[in-house]
Parts: sequence; structure tokens; C-alpha cells
Amino acid sequence: MVRSLWSAATGMNAQQANVDTIANNLANVNSVGYKAQVAQFKSLLYQNLQTVTTTANGDPKPTSSQVGLGVRTSSINSIFTQGSLLDSDSDTAFAIQGEGFFAVRDEDGTVCYTRNGDFIWALNAGGGMTLTNADGLPVLDSNNRAISLNRTYIASKLSITADGQVCYPDGNNNPQPLGITIGTFQFSNPGGLNRVGDTLFAPTDASGRALNEDTNPELTKSTIVQGYLEGSNVQVANEMVNLIVAQRAYEMNSKAITTSDSMMETANNLKR
Repeated sequence: MVRSLWSAATGMNAQQANVDTIANNLANVNSVGYKAQVAQFKSLLYQNLQTVTTTANGDPKPTSSQVGLGVRTSSINSIFTQGSLLDSDSDTAFAIQGEGFFAVRDEDGTVCYTRNGDFIWALNAGGGMTLTNADGLPVLDSNNRAISLNRTYIASKLSITADGQVCYPDGNNNPQPLGITIGTFQFSNPGGLNRVGDTLFAPTDASGRALNEDTNPELTKSTIVQGYLEGSNVQVANEMVNLIVAQRAYEMNSKAITTSDSMMETANNLKR
């Protein structure tokens, strides 16, 4: 078996995964609340050609001879840096400044978390309104309950304070809290969150459980900005540079395969 063929093949597979990750980042450059991903690699096992031994004269050889057997993708990590705030004409557009996440309840009852604050007031079965995301999943308050209002409220008059309180104007047109707070949650290790699509994340053992900012005074509480959305944190210039590097690495591994093939062809032609 020619090791260089297999090692170069693993390199091509790894760089293909790298290109796939970069392409996904570029495809989501305008996705609200999207967090960029980066591929990480690790080398495979090494084969010992010669162990630490001694020379014929008994002198020690301090180093061994090992050859690497290639590379593989070890992980694809999410980068949770703050995205730019984008102005929106919607009254139900909310951006988070800080480490927090909004919570929504999925169709199967599980709670997912997102930085995408593009919400709407949707009519519910009782004739009132429920705050939902674009897919109709209800947004949860600080008590993990759906945020619902009865039919007496007018959606255009509702406002949200920086700490997430839902307010409605009184007779003097002064916003008054309704006793409902949009929930914001943090994680000990957000990098351990599992992506479930549409900028939604599900907690895992690696991320730890969701920490409610409203009930954990040791957490630095996030700020909610109404009328803005958090844009993707993808840096196009960086992604284009990474794409060029990944392409060159793929080409070099491909060249290693063709070189190994040429060497094998030369060796096969020695008998002629």
C-alpha cells in the first residue's frame, strides 16, 4: 500500500469538508442571527518505521522514525461573536446585545434557542395574540411560558423595554409593563449547542442547561433592542481568504496523488 495515496486522499476529504463549511457560511451571510462555523482538523495515527534504538557501536539514537497517515475533520465549531445590528421597520424585530438567547417551543414541545429576533404577533385560537417566530413557534417568557395577550390589545401599540418587559400605553399614552418579560437565556458553553436548523439551537450535555438571566443574578443580563435585528457574524473577506487557502490545500493533496501515481507507473515500467 502506498501511504502517500491514502494520506493525500484524507487531505482532500478534509478540505472538502472545509470548503463545505465555508460555503455554508457565505450562503448565510444575510441570515438573521446566523453564527459562523469553522472546521477544525486533527492528524491520524502515526506509523513507526523505526523505534528509539542504538547504533551498531552501541550509541543511542535519540529519535524514532514515524510517518503520518493523514488527517480528518475533528469538529466544526460555531463562533458566537456579536453580529451587527440591522435597522428594521418591524415593531416586533428584536436584537440581543450580550450573551443571551431567545427561547421558542418547537412543535414537539422541546425548547430551542435562537439569536434570531424576527418575531410577529400571530392570532391564536382564542382570538388573542401570541408572539411567535417566522415559523409560528411561540416565543417563551422568563417563566418558560408562551407570550400571549387577549384581544383587547393592539399589536402596533405594544413596546418592549431594554430588559424585555412587554409594555402597553395607559390613558396618558405612557407605556406600562404588563408583567410579561421576554425570556433570555445563557449557556456555560454555547459552543456545545447542537444546531437544529433555521438558526435554532438545542442544548446538549456539552453546552450545559439553559441559565435563565431573570433568575440568575450572577449572570450579566443581555439587552433587547426593539426595531433592530442581529445580522450574521460571517466576515465575507475572511471567508474568501479561507476559501482560497482550502482550495490550494485541496489542489496540493490532489497533486500528491498524481505524483504518487507517476512514481508507481515508473516503478512498474522498470521491468520493461
